[in-house]
Amino acid sequence: MLRARGLRLTAQRQLVLQAVLDLGHATPEQVHTAVREVAAGVNITTIYRTLELLERLGLVTHTHLSHGSPTYHAAGEHQHVHLVCRECGAIDEIDPELLRPLADQLAAQRGFRVDIGHVSLFGVCDRCENGDHK
Repeated sequence: MLRARGLRLTAQRQLVLQAVLDLGHATPEQVHTAVREVAAGVNITTIYRTLELLERLGLVTHTHLSHGSPTYHAAGEHQHVHLVCRECGAIDEIDPELLRPLADQLAAQRGFRVDIGHVSLFGVCDRCENGDHK
């Protein structure tokens, strides 16, 4: 895809994409840590620029799972809604179709189109609620 758009497929771009694929959900800082294990000279600015490029190309997407950095994951994955525990930070996923009635209602009543792939719901997971986290 990069070559088709006249861009070079650099080792750094490959490493960043591979890190996102391997980590599943990862912040730029987590991607940076993973990439530095293979290529110590890659700086965080390169990671951010590469993630932005990969997102523009439709290879990765991001969501906000906290007040900090965005979290990236492969765009080819099925869309999902993120459930984020405020206590332990665990991230779970649910089928976006569970939110379809709400999305349809917002579209009909407000003309607002929800990007379900970027939805994150915050709360407390069952394990934290029951004191089962160790």
